[in-house]
Amino acid sequence: MIALSAIEKRFGSTTVLHGVDLAIPEGRVTALIGPSGSGKSTLLRCVNLLEVPQAGTLTLGDLRLTFRPDNPPARRAVLAVRRQTGMVFQNFQLFPHRTVLENVTEGLVTVARWPQARARARALELLERVDLAHKASDWPASLSGGQQQRVAIARALAPSPRLLLCDEPTSALDPGLAAEVVDVLAGLAGEGMTMLMATHDLRLARRVADRVVFLEGGTIVEQGPAADLFGRPGDPRTRRFIRTLLGEPADQP
Repeated sequence: MIALSAIEKRFGSTTVLHGVDLAIPEGRVTALIGPSGSGKSTLLRCVNLLEVPQAGTLTLGDLRLTFRPDNPPARRAVLAVRRQTGMVFQNFQLFPHRTVLENVTEGLVTVARWPQARARARALELLERVDLAHKASDWPASLSGGQQQRVAIARALAPSPRLLLCDEPTSALDPGLAAEVVDVLAGLAGEGMTMLMATHDLRLARRVADRVVFLEGGTIVEQGPAADLFGRPGDPRTRRFIRTLLGEPADQP
């Protein structure tokens, strides 16, 4: 079970998330959509505690954390969460002084303490999976944006996480390069990878997501199966937002 319950997150006097409840079905892809500032990236980052909520509960398998403003989670609890999650960032976050292969093996060797040979074999397997094994010895700067993001996905998958978190994985890419990343994520979805992604990319959400959650103002306005929410949204705010993604007039009946 993967779930967030009554999650509240504040930055100073500004409340970004207002008591959010979200269940993340295992083996499925959940997409968070909504306007900029709606809280979707913050909610995503609360799952692996890059942002620590002030209130609420996170359940990740057998691990359950309850947040209080005066009692942050212990480091061992944070590490236990992060061992079960992989993170794909908007701007790749690759090590520029490491080769493609070394970027994928770095966490396995330095954090998980894998032997070099085992880490290398795992990295090559994943680079093959994202069609970049032939780039293993290259530097990140020599790759296109789409290739860099595919390396980042391989790196996130390296420790076999229970949940893959993707924060706007295609937003820094032009449409052609974004298509490469969409293909990789669609392949992972077809293999049953549990994913939670924040995205403005309607093509990505429509192709990959099983469920879609629309946030506005730090609250969940509407959620449901992707086909229903994109085809027949029930809330007028959801309808307006999806029309803006489609380039249609927001006030169209």
